[in-house]
Amino acid sequence: MPHDLWEYFVFRFDVIIIGSGLAGFTLALHLADHQRVALITKKNLLDGASSWAQGGIAAVLGNGDSIDEHIHDTIISGAGLCDENVTRYVAEHGKEAVNWLISQEVPFTKDETNPTGYHLTREGGHSQRRIIHAADATGRAIQETLSEKILAHSNITVFEQHIAIDLITGKKLGLDDNRCYGVYVLDTSTGTVKTFSAQNTILATGGAGKVYLYTTNPDVAAGDGVAMGWRAGCRVANMEFVQFHPTCLYHPHAKSFLITEAVRGEGGLLKLPDGNRFMPDHDERAELAPRDVVARAIDFEMKKRGLDCVYLDISHKPADFLISHFPNIYARCLELGIDITREPIPVVPAAHYSCGGIMTDLQARTDITNLYAVGEVAQTGLHGANRLASNSLLECIVFAKAAAQDILNQDKVSEQFLPEWDESRVTDADEEIVIAHNWGELRRFMWDYVGIVRTNKRLQRAQHRIKLLTEEIDEYYQNFRVSNDLIELRNLVLTADLIVRCAMARHESRGLHFSRDYPAMLPHAENTVLQPQI
Repeated sequence: MPHDLWEYFVFRFDVIIIGSGLAGFTLALHLADHQRVALITKKNLLDGASSWAQGGIAAVLGNGDSIDEHIHDTIISGAGLCDENVTRYVAEHGKEAVNWLISQEVPFTKDETNPTGYHLTREGGHSQRRIIHAADATGRAIQETLSEKILAHSNITVFEQHIAIDLITGKKLGLDDNRCYGVYVLDTSTGTVKTFSAQNTILATGGAGKVYLYTTNPDVAAGDGVAMGWRAGCRVANMEFVQFHPTCLYHPHAKSFLITEAVRGEGGLLKLPDGNRFMPDHDERAELAPRDVVARAIDFEMKKRGLDCVYLDISHKPADFLISHFPNIYARCLELGIDITREPIPVVPAAHYSCGGIMTDLQARTDITNLYAVGEVAQTGLHGANRLASNSLLECIVFAKAAAQDILNQDKVSEQFLPEWDESRVTDADEEIVIAHNWGELRRFMWDYVGIVRTNKRLQRAQHRIKLLTEEIDEYYQNFRVSNDLIELRNLVLTADLIVRCAMARHESRGLHFSRDYPAMLPHAENTVLQPQI
């Protein structure tokens, strides 16, 4: 295509945001008064993991709390691997982040007896009540509030049913620079690949829970941003630290339904089928221990006793308290025949959050110029080896604002010609069963071999299978037109490989990474950093 015609075939914006979670929404709203924003989401606007977040946002709001205590709790949960400068930066901007959401009219739960005017709850790992929330559906309340403003803003164009394929960088264009110029995107409603061009591109794609068989994440959490960033030349770090939420509802008709940590924070007790508690035998903090401790304890008891699940019991609390504090959990469990005011909730651990990701700085910048990463896709240094509960939504807001300020301070640069997506050497796939089979195989062996407890032998088995799958998927990708499932599978296999490579490189047990071959924690904490070869 002649260069003078390329503008007619390219979607041109000032900023491209890939992902529609809280990080993407926050960034779009901070930029849209000044720049033209494209918000790309592969399903519908509210399908990201942010909408599923139940607990709330951790921030120092009460008089009895302090920034230093929030930092201390974060670092303790992070098993010494948190970046102290980053942790302080986020904690110090916590109240500002919450006030911004309040200004956007997010309906947080009120409490007139609290000096803040809002109800603050407590979750595992926190020394104080500092979690501001909207009942037990905080993420949904935030996302629904912000989505109305997104859709109403004239400078924001939303592209639903669009999945990003790969970033367009100077290196891929044969240039000498290390800049990101845009992204190729598949419109899944039409099957056409579109070219998006912008001065700045932001990865806000969320996590990679779908790499595991059991997860609290929505179906869209396929590791897309980490995989795209790695292929483009970004370093990734700490991918071995996958947080398994201790309490996912165990029921055949309750796919990925999370029982918030706040249930334990409000007095919920973990019990065996015979009604006996077990957490005091594993940790002096019992049910209020950090997530990795609780998840390993549940995993240990289930394997030791051959159990399908354990039970979370908060039925000793008054019924009206439970219904008012956990209305969504109460209603969903009741639909499935479980009355949480009278009986315990069957629960199992499930893959929940990735503490690793694309390495970024305090402005959310990656190794590639004009490419940012915000939210779960990024490794900022905040979470260390284990994320403290309710720090994730806070991280999204703080770094989205920091990225927006950095973008708005930039000088305008000239546009670059971007070639069309090349489909000249591919055909339509003859059958999709290969993708479905490989997807199922990957998720099962990742659950079996790279789960809550790991060994060298398990990791080696996983690595061998990943190598075989990668070869098969690469051949498939080279010969057939892209589809949503093929793009996700390609990204999931690469993300799985990065998780295994990081896990094999860590010769200790720390935070979320527990190895039977290296049960001790080394005296000095270091990040696991992988450098791509492109």
